[in-house]
This record gives sequence, structure tokens and C-alpha cells, in this order.
Amino acid sequence: MKFRPLVVGAGLVALLGLAACGGGAQQATSGDSAPRATAPQQPAMPQDGSGEAETKASAEASAPAREDSEKDTTTAQISTFALDVDTASYGYARRTLQEGRWPAPGEIRPEEWVNAFRQDYAQPAGDGFTVHVDGARLPQRDEAVLRVGLQTRASDSAERRPANLTFVVDVSGSMADDGRLNLVKSALLKLLDQLAPGDQVSIVAFSDSAEVLATMTPLTAREELRAAVERLAVEGGTNLQEGVLTGYREAVKAFRPAATNRVILLSDGLANQGATEWQTISDQVKEQAAKQLTLLTVGVGRDYGDELMERLADTGDGMAVYVSSEEEATKLFTTQLAGTLDLRARDAKAQVVFNQSVVESYRLVGYENRALSAEEFRDDSRDGGEIGPGHSVTALYALKLKPGADGQLAQATVRWQDPDTRAASEAGESLSSGELSASLWDKAPVRLQVDVAVAAFALYLRDREAFGLDLSALGEHTTRLAAASEDPMVSELVTLIDKARAVG
Repeated sequence: MKFRPLVVGAGLVALLGLAACGGGAQQATSGDSAPRATAPQQPAMPQDGSGEAETKASAEASAPAREDSEKDTTTAQISTFALDVDTASYGYARRTLQEGRWPAPGEIRPEEWVNAFRQDYAQPAGDGFTVHVDGARLPQRDEAVLRVGLQTRASDSAERRPANLTFVVDVSGSMADDGRLNLVKSALLKLLDQLAPGDQVSIVAFSDSAEVLATMTPLTAREELRAAVERLAVEGGTNLQEGVLTGYREAVKAFRPAATNRVILLSDGLANQGATEWQTISDQVKEQAAKQLTLLTVGVGRDYGDELMERLADTGDGMAVYVSSEEEATKLFTTQLAGTLDLRARDAKAQVVFNQSVVESYRLVGYENRALSAEEFRDDSRDGGEIGPGHSVTALYALKLKPGADGQLAQATVRWQDPDTRAASEAGESLSSGELSASLWDKAPVRLQVDVAVAAFALYLRDREAFGLDLSALGEHTTRLAAASEDPMVSELVTLIDKARAVG
């Protein structure tokens, strides 16, 4: 099945929902398999600079045909999707903008942008999730935004179980560009200093072929592992398929049931030997994921195979991230990875059921290649997302409300399996129309406003459609939010919007 990008309608539909797809290569239905609602005629968008119209025309010419995804609640009352904590789309687009280039529309996945930003959801007392549901009314009559936030409990590295980590490192010729391999080596050496004595590491290098530089080695032999990292040297082409499969074979041989078993691929994703299409490699990775091995893809480089790395992470029951600097790599490998190696939930899925008497239609922003049918929500054989400690997942919906209607808007439920026993659990929360903030930009919580601003910017870069806002208005909102939130990432967002205005 093919995922197709979405068409933007008027009002709220033009506002948030907004053309939500970024060139995914598969399609699944979210909610009931009923006919789709027809969107109102798309309004003209305000321009944000004399050169923007030309840039817009160019982007539209290269973008795939879009399909309307506004869901009428009379025919599609339920929205279901697998959870996703990828952030690679934001990381790579940020680098692209900083270099004065407009990101490719197909590489923008709005949910990854929102999930890259911190949230303030309460943590659960134990494993599993807390469910947070809120929302706000929009300036357009009878339109609103709904936010579903899911949060797992954080932990520190001292609490976690031992880890078996298999690093699969791309040493092909392209990894010499921009110092990519040097960045990877520096990050790995720092990670080895952070891991605990009970952890074990193996290292696989690949170019034209794959080579095991270190079989699974305890951290008590840290110097041997450091020597293996130092041996990493650039040569040859990129047989990513052989590298990944060799890494999985090493991970399977050393599998420890009581440990976290993870394969970590570090590459620019520019495969040019062996199988080079994500579908072929992904099918092989999926077979390995059934063996309780999760995959983390770490992207590097100015030129980056985004689709391949993102799809591999999805089918490998893991996540995709992107780093463009030694500072980001150090943060990932020393601050984030060591504390999030455990899993809190396997095959986690979310389902939102809308009240047909209050909600006329809805749009989910992003998650196109994570969409599920309503029936798959409680089908525990259907793959979901693997979520680690301290992770938050946010989903935004654009709602068109029925005039004058009042009552419950939606019920949100998350379902997941225990990482060890595979026992299924659920948690849920609902929201009524009376609990909506009266005005998004004036009365809503700051973090909700930030989430909407981030999603709007992502959608604008992809489709030139963002809550009816041009970049100038979006910049004004984010400037105010940067001061209110005192969040460096929001301040950086202001800079990125300025970069986009200059490019556009």
C-alpha cells in the first residue's frame, strides 16, 4: 500500500493538517476504511517575500501528487497509529537550513520535528505511559487543535539492565567528507567511557564488504574496544546491506536474554553496493527484529540517505536520529544513549476515538508511515513502536467542530506490551470541548503553542501551508515563545525561520 501526501483544505484544515505527508513509500489507512471526506477549496496563501512564489512553484513541481486526508467522523471516527520517537527529519533539515538550503519536501516529517522538542508531561510512577490530552481553539470559527501527549518514566544509567551493543560503522569513501568518520570515532570513544562494566560491545565496519573488528567484548576490556575504534579507516564503496546483516549476525550470536540487545548503525545512508533500496534491506531487518533486537540508526553527513535510514529504523523496532556536529554526537552518545538503553514499552500504539456529535472532521499531523487500521490497535501481532525511558511522544490533530456542539471531543488510548513478558496494557484520557483553551496563541499552555509552531514550520517548509500563517507571522509567534519558554531550541527555531525567509 502507498502513503500519499495530503491536500490542504480551508480554515483549520489549511491550518494544521495540512497536507500531512512527506513522500513516504507505503500507504496504510488510519481509522475506518471508509470513503474520504472532500476538502473545501484551498485558499490562497500569503506570500513572505518576493522570491517565495518562485520557490513554491519549484517545490510543487518536484513534490508527489497529494491526497486529501481530512477525515469526516461520520465515516472515519477512529485514528490509529504506531508510536514513533524518530527525530532525524528535524536534525537533517536544521543542518540544511543552516547551510542556506531549503529542505527537500519529502524529507520533512512533522511528527519528528515536534518529538525533537522537550515536553512537560507528567511521568508515570511505574513502567508504561501517562496520557496527556489538551487543546485550544483557533481563530477560525469552530476550529481547534488537539494534542495527545504520551510519556514514559525516566531512569539513569545506574538503574538500567546490562546492554549488548553492536555498532555497525560505515567506513566507505563518502564518510571521509565533512569529517563524518572522525565524528563517529570521537563519539564512540566517548561512549565507551560512559558504559558500565556489565555492558558488552561489538564493532562491525563496512565498505565494499563487512569486517568484524571486535566480537562481543565486555567493557572490562575497554582498551581492546578503543583500539578497534581507532582502526576504523575510510575505504571503498557502501555495501550497507552486508554491513547491517553482519551486525545482526554478531548480535544474534551474543544475544543475552537479560540484557538490552541493540544494533546501532552509523552511516550517511548512501548505499551504492549490494541491495540499495530500503524495501529490500528492510525486509531482511524485519526478520531480525522478531528476535528482540532493536535498531538505532544514526545519520551523519551533508548528503544523507534519509528514507533508507528512517525506514530501517521503523522496521527494526527502533528509532532514527541525525547528528551534524561533534557536540550533537557527544550529547547523543554520552548523555542520551547511555540513559535510554532500556525499553519501557514494546509495540506501542495510540488510538483516538472522536465524538461524532461534537467533532465534524479531523486531521492527524504526520505519522503517515506509522498509520494502522482501527482493528490493528489490539492486534498484538501487529508491529508498533519501541519506546525507551523518559521519552515523550506527541500527536497533533486539527479539528473542525460542529457549530454550537458541546461535550466530549475525543478519547485517547495507548496500548503497549511489557518488554520482557509481552503482557499488554492500556492507559487513556479524554478531553471535552469545555476544557479547550479559549485561544491558542493567547491562552494555551506555552508548550502546546511551541508544538503547534514547530509543526507549522515543518509543514510550511514542505507544503507552504502552516495554520494560515506566512513565515513572518510564524517568526513573531516563535520569538515570543522563545522568551516565554527560555528554551534554547525554541530560540534556535527563530533563527531557522529567519534562514528559511532568506532562502525563500
